[in-house]
Amino acid sequence: MTTTTDALAISATGLRKAYGDKTVLDGIDLAVPTGTIFSLLGPNGAGKTTAVKILSTLVTADAGELRVGGHDLAVDPQSVRAEIGVTGQFSAVDGLITGEENMLLMADLHHLSKQEGRRTAAELLERFDLAEAAKKPASTYSGGMKRRLDLAMTLVGGPRIIFLDEPTTGLDPRSRHTMWGIIRELVSGGVSVFLTTQYLDEADELADRIAVLNDGRIAAEGSAEELKRLVPGGHVRLRFTDPAAYQSAAVALREVTRDDDALSLQIPSGGSQRELRSILDWLDATGIEADELTVHTPDLDDVFFALTGGAAVPNQPKENVR
Repeated sequence: MTTTTDALAISATGLRKAYGDKTVLDGIDLAVPTGTIFSLLGPNGAGKTTAVKILSTLVTADAGELRVGGHDLAVDPQSVRAEIGVTGQFSAVDGLITGEENMLLMADLHHLSKQEGRRTAAELLERFDLAEAAKKPASTYSGGMKRRLDLAMTLVGGPRIIFLDEPTTGLDPRSRHTMWGIIRELVSGGVSVFLTTQYLDEADELADRIAVLNDGRIAAEGSAEELKRLVPGGHVRLRFTDPAAYQSAAVALREVTRDDDALSLQIPSGGSQRELRSILDWLDATGIEADELTVHTPDLDDVFFALTGGAAVPNQPKENVR
């Protein structure tokens, strides 16, 4: 990336952290442009949460030049804290008091006046669709409601940079999608988001840029599409019901993988529109009729497994029927 430091919400150069003889972060570089979503992926124990704790001033780095919100983390951590909000893997919500009381407690911690605190709490509870439940104990909230309340509490101080450490862990699909909408809304308002997640589809859906952390180092970084292009294996699959048509196509096409039992051919392809048009034009020109055409391009699951070495690249691709 050629983004200047001044345009970055978060920058880290040579970030290192070890616990005893175990190096958790081994000189990583990170750059998060203002007003974007940056996602850090990695296996459990890869150091994602450690990176969040360091950048949010909760843990001290062993080495590295770190700036958050334009402030040097080593020189002015207090100014960094004034710029950020943090929502961790485990809810900070107090279940013994109401949602409104949780919000007002955060307002007090941010030294808001009583009037401003009540106004801010009411606005955020309404924004996160929690107004009707505001007077109820938080212990009665569903998992999705607690996550929304947790994030609402994080926003009380008006942070411009938010660290979301696995914010949708344990949520059902509907609640996850609701949270995604909230995150997008925050970014559209100019907030920068540093997201760690165990859900690869979440990073694919939300992140402008993604970095994959493995063995303390950044294994790869880029947009979701850029990362997917790192992994080979894209192909177009043609399936036939007429054995004669299958045989004709198999003889005429080169560099295909045959499946005689399924009467299908697998053609290496990056899935581009030009490649698909070429295949369709060839079928039209030869008069050979395929009953089904499906496209597979590597997804973030493929990228993750390939880069982290945790397992073989999955051999059951997600395909789009055309």
